[in-house]
Amino acid sequence: MPESDRDRAGGLEIREFRIEDYDRVMALWAEGGLPLKPQGRDSRENIARQIGLSNVRFLVAEDGAGGRVIGTVLATHDGRKGWINRLAVDAGLRKKGIGARLVRAAESWLESQGMDILACLIEDDNAVSMAVFEKLGYKKHPEIIYFAKRKYPGV
Repeated sequence: MPESDRDRAGGLEIREFRIEDYDRVMALWAEGGLPLKPQGRDSRENIARQIGLSNVRFLVAEDGAGGRVIGTVLATHDGRKGWINRLAVDAGLRKKGIGARLVRAAESWLESQGMDILACLIEDDNAVSMAVFEKLGYKKHPEIIYFAKRKYPGV
């Protein structure tokens, strides 16, 4: 995918995240109820480091009319499986296909990286995200249990 993908009719642009988007992105994530770790993985410094990695593509949707960031998605891969994370859309603009466009852009990049399996992790109380991903063809795997080991609680 090129650096940006502009929908000429709607003025919506999907482009790579820039560090100056950080504050707006954090606000979108908070508004969407995504767990934030501003002293850990979501710090400005960590996000800046992450976007420099070759296996990470952080995209934002921008309203062409106002130039305001209205959505996000973070695509990563481990060489075997592609991961879609941090999908968020401005609450006042949901159900307009913005999230689906962001996911399709993430999928396209992951597939270009050779990923044949795409997955996402969703908190068990995030029914909105579950519905979005189910609508986009993702299947819930209740038999998978997620374990994590954290260096410290805020990471």
